[in-house]
Amino acid sequence: MKNIYVTSPLLPPLEEFVPYLEQIWQNKNLTNGGSFHQQLEAELARYLGVKHVCLFANGTLALLTALQALRVTGEVITTPYSFVATSHTLLWNGLTPVFADIDPLTYNINPDRVEELITPNTTAIMPVHCYGIPCDVERIQKIADIYGLKVIYDAAHAFGVKHQGSSILNHGDLSVLSFHATKVFNTFEGGAIICHNERTKQRIDYLKNFGFAGETTVVAAGINGKMNEVQAAFGLLQLQYIDSAFEKRAALDNHYRALLAEIPGVHVLTVPEDTEWNRAYFPIRVDNTYPVSRDELYNTLKKHGIMTRRYFYPLISNFPMYRGLPSSSLTSLPQANQVAEEILCLPIYPDLDFITQEKIVAIIKAPVEFSAVSLDEAS
Repeated sequence: MKNIYVTSPLLPPLEEFVPYLEQIWQNKNLTNGGSFHQQLEAELARYLGVKHVCLFANGTLALLTALQALRVTGEVITTPYSFVATSHTLLWNGLTPVFADIDPLTYNINPDRVEELITPNTTAIMPVHCYGIPCDVERIQKIADIYGLKVIYDAAHAFGVKHQGSSILNHGDLSVLSFHATKVFNTFEGGAIICHNERTKQRIDYLKNFGFAGETTVVAAGINGKMNEVQAAFGLLQLQYIDSAFEKRAALDNHYRALLAEIPGVHVLTVPEDTEWNRAYFPIRVDNTYPVSRDELYNTLKKHGIMTRRYFYPLISNFPMYRGLPSSSLTSLPQANQVAEEILCLPIYPDLDFITQEKIVAIIKAPVEFSAVSLDEAS
């Protein structure tokens, strides 16, 4: 069996992308807010059910700019259980990350821990909708309102996710999406900031274009964060296939859950009842009742060409540039540390098939047996 990776990009038929490229070649407009860029912002706003979309070259630039747009200073309470870009953008903005522990069921930031960490230097909260599962947005907003804090959601995993019937992206002051190749919706690289009024969108658009507000007028120390026309055109084509991709992901998610249901020591992610989830990932937790450790299972799967991910391990708080922070101590983050030691994301993407899923789960059911033989020998 050829290697199976944890994700694989959604790629529409190549011949359908060619006309978009031909139009770009004809217009010779490659960037700076061209027609495809403007069209994709409008189409995404309509599809996602949000007011304003500001496109970026990648999600990290979008996070950096979101912090600038809200003029965040001082300390920002965030989660240690995320991709490092979440906290890196704080450091790049001269801000201090303060890590709050997570909920052991959703893996999202625990609002109770957030409130305990607020100081006079706290100006914002940056939660992550981990794996696309919504944070406790009502609790977080209530805390923010009481203490006068901004809320920026790292919604890199949350494309198309709905909470109580409406887009999760409508919560907080800003939400930031990633359109990286590994995400459910991709533009090769890419990202976006979701905002709720025209004035904020205008400021973000200035910031992502060096601060230019006209040919000779610069109103802020901006950055070059613009999405180019090739990325935007690809996004427009992707949108035509995203609903079908979500349906395939749902079927794969259901199949995994059925296959894994009776395996002792293996636990699947709990999805809240009021959530329309995008099945961005399929994480399992391997606890101490399982026959082997999480890392032993990871290595056995890898031996058989199954490239899973210990996602997120290590915790951000355990990397050298963060481990010296008071909030990074092991005693402050017991849930996050335990989840990081037990988590394993299994392959899930629209082109995956049920037969491959069954081979993956066969190894999970008998890890000791498969650690010594090939998949073909075991079957």
